[in-house]
Amino acid sequence: MSFTLMDASSENFEFQTNVWHWKTALEIIRSFDILSEGKLRQMAYNATGVKIEREEAQLIGEKIRDQILPKLAPDKRIFADLSITDAPDDGTLYRDEDEQWKNYSANHDWLQELSEFCLKSKGFQVY
Repeated sequence: MSFTLMDASSENFEFQTNVWHWKTALEIIRSFDILSEGKLRQMAYNATGVKIEREEAQLIGEKIRDQILPKLAPDKRIFADLSITDAPDDGTLYRDEDEQWKNYSANHDWLQELSEFCLKSKGFQVY
């Protein structure tokens, strides 16, 4: 499953991602307490078109940049439970229910791109 974030001001400015990174991003965003639980729930499904206002997008971008990225050297990644590891993602698909959380993570570079998109956007919709 993939997700596309479309900038509110231009259909040509977008950010594409997969569910593996996006689920982690949603938990990071949830931790900031910026968006309502309803918006977060809608953002968990692609093609909902849920709207994130410019001010919300700016706050998300700033908080990722200022609070999350400093914790992640370029060789670390963060899981959806917000724990950090320096173990590289080896592509293993964890099927055991107790280990499925290991499937969802995001690295420094990906989060930096998401932060930059949020900061440059005029708000966005999730498709």
